[in-house]
Amino acid sequence: MNKQIILTKRPVGLPEKDTWTLREEAIPSIKDGEILIRQDYISLDPAMRGWLNDVKSYIPPVGIGEVMRAGSVGEVIESQHPDYQVGDFLSGWGGVQQYTATDGKNWYKVEPTLAPLPTYISTLGMPGMTAYFGILEVAKIKEGDIVLVSGAAGAVGSVVGQIAKIKGCHVVGIAGGAEKCKYLIDELGFDGAIDYKNEDVKAALKRECPKGIDVYFDNVGGEILDIALTRLRMHARIAICGAISQYNNQAVKGPSNYLSLLVNRGTMQGFVVMDYAKNYREAAMQMGIWMAEGKLKSKEHIAEGIDNFHDTFLRLFSGEKLGKLVLKVS
Repeated sequence: MNKQIILTKRPVGLPEKDTWTLREEAIPSIKDGEILIRQDYISLDPAMRGWLNDVKSYIPPVGIGEVMRAGSVGEVIESQHPDYQVGDFLSGWGGVQQYTATDGKNWYKVEPTLAPLPTYISTLGMPGMTAYFGILEVAKIKEGDIVLVSGAAGAVGSVVGQIAKIKGCHVVGIAGGAEKCKYLIDELGFDGAIDYKNEDVKAALKRECPKGIDVYFDNVGGEILDIALTRLRMHARIAICGAISQYNNQAVKGPSNYLSLLVNRGTMQGFVVMDYAKNYREAAMQMGIWMAEGKLKSKEHIAEGIDNFHDTFLRLFSGEKLGKLVLKVS
């Protein structure tokens, strides 16, 4: 049987357990031109919360009664497709389920002998692509920039900070808790860290970035975005990647200090990683080189069991993880 996580209702606030239903169906059969993939790992990302809302966005919402949308990586166990063989490993949009049948569109081959499978839905997958294009193409960092990253111990933020260091920037990360801040400095090589859970962010930002910031990469929105706006240097750039602090709120709190953009001739730009899809291969190759050289580290927090989807999903918002949150299908 194929266990699937089905969207049952649209949540208000933090999704409760009955937002989804665990359903068992027959493993799908395939026809000519299709493949059957047994999924090994599923990606859990903050963006999934936004896909639950029936509102206009960059991608249609998950429909009631549909398998929960998610990135995944797994092995081809049956093939009637000329381009894929049994034993190939692929990454794509398989959803939160144990098996998926597909024509192969928007799936790509990965090589488990070069990197562990979870890496392909982490640093070499969508989070890594988001970090790469967000900090290089949107924020347009240059050597010597002072870069501030929120959600810095997460899947995207941790890669953003490391790329900024590779490019010769001074990097400060904002994260929740002493352990995460220590991780940023000791393991990832950040120049400074701010513990938003245990210190005054505004005071800490003055301490860590006394000259202000050239680039702010925002994963959290809300109050921290507002504080960052007060520390902009001339021609500063803000890249809006996400706003996890706001995803479960019925009314999103926007920045009140936005006039700092005017005073400092700054820019604030939102982006969606799908806009850069044609360049994913180039980015993955470059990040693969950095990983091989020891300049870029990838960390995954792996939970087990599709039955534990809800509790694992909530870790995105509680902060009870380090690095990329991945669900091992078992």
